Amino acid sequence: MDALECIRTRRSIREYTEQPVSEELVEQLLRAAMMAPSARNQQPWHFVVIDDRQLLQQIPDFHPNGAMAAQAPLAILVCGDVSLELSPGYWPIDCAAAVQNLLLAAHALGLGAVWTGVYPREERMNGFRKMLGLPDNVIPHTLIPVGYPAERPATEDRYRPDRVHRNGWA
Repeated sequence: MDALECIRTRRSIREYTEQPVSEELVEQLLRAAMMAPSARNQQPWHFVVIDDRQLLQQIPDFHPNGAMAAQAPLAILVCGDVSLELSPGYWPIDCAAAVQNLLLAAHALGLGAVWTGVYPREERMNGFRKMLGLPDNVIPHTLIPVGYPAERPATEDRYRPDRVHRNGWA
C-alpha cells in the first residue's frame, strides 16, 4: 500500500480478533515508530509492549478510553523520557510523531490500532506508572491497543477547505 493510500484509509480500530500478533510484526511497528522525526533528533521515547492479559484487563480501571485494551492481543504504551530531552518541552510532539508512524505501520501491515490519549491526564499517567513501575523521568504519553481488526469502519474524506488559510488568516 502506498503512503497516501495508507493515510487516507487508516481508521481507528477498537475491536480485534483473538489472533495473536507476532513478535516480528511488533518489532516492525516499533521500528516504524522510532523512525519518526524528533526535535534535534533527540528521540526521547520508550515503548512498553503490554501483552500480559491481566495487565491489559486492568487498563480500563484508570483509563476509560482504553477499554478496548482489555480484549486486544497487545497494547503499546508510548512514553517520553525527559532525561533524554535536548530541547525541553518537545517530548510530547516527538512522541506524537512516533504514535502516528506506529498507527500507519499497523494499518499497512494489516493490523488495527487506535490512539488513546494518556498525557496530560494525571489519573491515567499515574495508573500506568503504578501498574508498570515506570521511573519518574518517564512520562506515559499514549496507549495504542493493537490487533487484527474485527471491524472495518468506512473511510471518509476529512478535507476541510474552510480550515485552509494562505499567507494569513483571511
